[in-house]
Amino acid sequence: MKVKKHSPTVKGFQVVENQCIWMKAGIVSFRLCDNAYDCQSCPFDKAMQKTVKAGRRPDDAGWTKNLGTLYKWTDTPCRHVLTGRITAPKTCTMNYECYHCAYDQMLDEEDRALKGAAPSCSKASGYRLANEYYYHPGHTWARFDHGGRVRIGFDDFLVKLFGAPSHIALAPLGGDLKKNHAGITFYRSGKKATAVSPITGSVLAVNTKVAAHPQIVHEDPYHEGWLCIIEPNMPKRNLRGLFYGKESLEWTDRESHRLLSLMGSEYQALAATGGEPVDDVYSRFPEIGWDRLAATFLAGQRQ
Repeated sequence: MKVKKHSPTVKGFQVVENQCIWMKAGIVSFRLCDNAYDCQSCPFDKAMQKTVKAGRRPDDAGWTKNLGTLYKWTDTPCRHVLTGRITAPKTCTMNYECYHCAYDQMLDEEDRALKGAAPSCSKASGYRLANEYYYHPGHTWARFDHGGRVRIGFDDFLVKLFGAPSHIALAPLGGDLKKNHAGITFYRSGKKATAVSPITGSVLAVNTKVAAHPQIVHEDPYHEGWLCIIEPNMPKRNLRGLFYGKESLEWTDRESHRLLSLMGSEYQALAATGGEPVDDVYSRFPEIGWDRLAATFLAGQRQ
């Protein structure tokens, strides 16, 4: 018997709901969102749109009545109410053509400004990992925001390895980044290194605050220190090779042991004692060498 493979699920950051909008509308009996509410790239949504246009929509007369029963105050609630992005009553007046909607654009601008709360973090070998983030083996992270856009940055391990950068060369707006290829270059004391991009896509926004004050990346890599916002190319394919949840913690433990072996036997004992990781390894252990650190930890190979 052939086992059916399940498609990967894109897990969005702090998504309140997980029911597909078609399910919330009562058009299908059961369907959970597996694409961070990025309907535009969702094969299921495209198939349903074709069904609607062909006049084959299930329960054609009853879906608005169902919404009116669920939400009381309207039979056309804003899609951001449906997905749990907002909790206040909001009626759609645009026939669900969000690209015309000023309110939809405002929410996107708020996302880009990162007005939300900082993420909660877990620790592995003393290094912080933001919960609900994906991690690339080259020590960059990806966070799928509401609607499928992706925010990327450096992880805590990388910033502790190289210390506070003096300059960061962010990707240009409208430019393309390719997963596993050179993404963001940073500089310090005449040295430079390049971290790979965790995903493939086009650059929608860059963190100008970080460009002006690159030390923010060292101080707060998961919130204020984000680098770029990307419109991903095929979101689910971008998940391949990334760590998430428990797997990311286990991987960071392994990376910590690799680093301690470079630092010498004195620091290998830290792994057993639970000691805090060394901040700014490059300055504390110049004998290891900048280029060796970059070649060992930024190449992006799974260990």
